[in-house]
Amino acid sequence: MSFSDNQNDKVLITIDAIKNELAGINDAVCKDIQTPNELVTIIYFNSLIEKLTLHRTVTLPLLDQKDDLLKIAEVPKEINLANILTSITEGNTVVYFHAKNLFATVNTYSPPTSSIIGSDTESSVIGPQDAFTESLQTNLSLIKRRIQNTDLKSEVHTVGTETNTEVSVVYMDHIVNKDNLNRVLKKIADIKHPGFNDISILNQLIDEHKYSPFPQYLLTVRPDAVVSYLLDGRVAILMNNSRSVMICPISFFELFTSPEDDYNRWTTATLLRGLRFFGFFLSIILTPTYISVLSHHPEMLPFNALLNLQESRGKVPFPPIFEVLFMELVIEVLREAGTRMPTKIGQTIGIVGGIVIGTAAVEASLVSNVLIVIVAISALLSFLSPNFVMSNANRSIRYIFIIAAGMFGLYGQMIAFAWLGHHLLSLTSLGTPYMSPIIPRKWTDFLNSVLRVPTSLKRRKSGISRAQSKNVPPAEREE
Repeated sequence: MSFSDNQNDKVLITIDAIKNELAGINDAVCKDIQTPNELVTIIYFNSLIEKLTLHRTVTLPLLDQKDDLLKIAEVPKEINLANILTSITEGNTVVYFHAKNLFATVNTYSPPTSSIIGSDTESSVIGPQDAFTESLQTNLSLIKRRIQNTDLKSEVHTVGTETNTEVSVVYMDHIVNKDNLNRVLKKIADIKHPGFNDISILNQLIDEHKYSPFPQYLLTVRPDAVVSYLLDGRVAILMNNSRSVMICPISFFELFTSPEDDYNRWTTATLLRGLRFFGFFLSIILTPTYISVLSHHPEMLPFNALLNLQESRGKVPFPPIFEVLFMELVIEVLREAGTRMPTKIGQTIGIVGGIVIGTAAVEASLVSNVLIVIVAISALLSFLSPNFVMSNANRSIRYIFIIAAGMFGLYGQMIAFAWLGHHLLSLTSLGTPYMSPIIPRKWTDFLNSVLRVPTSLKRRKSGISRAQSKNVPPAEREE
């Protein structure tokens, strides 16, 4: 590479100034190396660089008299103390040539990273088994080895005023909607936040409806899912040190789909999608309906069924709403305890704890045995959604329905449903309707999202992506 002739006039920093800034950092290394030509000082963070990489890319070229290091080194455009320190914290090695009065940087970033393994949260029986890791470069490689096309673009940006975390915005240039892309880039540029430990924090900061319990963007750890959305014209956001990738925009119905649906027969996939979708709504009305019938509308049940219910809770001293809230909170405690404990112990807590506590609660006349069955079914239905954040939203809004049913019975449930429908219809994801393809109605999207049509019939891009029609291969164009 070529160097500026007047670079020596721009260098106003010294090694001592750099050492003072790095004082108190135990893994900061500042070492002098006497080469055959001159004295050279190298500065780096030991925790961000593998020793073999440092030896191969810096030490050996320095000891060679052919100045090979200058051929691979990079000279910052603006030489100042801030740029030099930033380069060191990014995992580069700063090299100072005393005789030339020249600062250069060498890319030696090579921290230990986890290997590519399967996902525990989005596991599947059919299809690819690999998942993203905490390395941004590794995650980009998992996508690019699936899409070998120069139209796959990736733009790197930095977020976090303190952490300077790298994020990469990935999209298909000839497919993506430019308005969607510009919205994403503007949201990222406007973020003022000190630090990011995971992309889920970025997800919350760019939400358009921050007080909604529903996720407005999809988080996934599966490369095959990301590739499918990129080919549909979506925008993917990757973050260094985060396994999850954010997809935008997304619709409510797509949060109930799984990448495994594409690898299954269309009949099986359609059945599973319908089961997940209706299971979501069924899980939020089971326990509230139990409250409504016993507290406000006992005439709705046949006499024998009502008699059995009253007999099962004949010794329960609490109203149905407190009975339900007690059991729901017990389930939440068991779920949370099982999540925080080691895997083997957590499974034992979930199974044994549920059986023991449920049996003891019935024998102690705290709850009825019918409610134990209803709460257990409701809890299982809440896990049908492949998206964990959607499962959490299910758990949150269920309490709204329980309270409404306790106060007004079925009328309260209808009011809660009206609120839920209004709330979902008012949400947007990157400016597009959250309830697409129902509102606005588009039947081709309905067949590809709510249902799973045979693969040979999936020829159109989804409406929510608003993909470009130009430069799209003929097989993908809308007729």
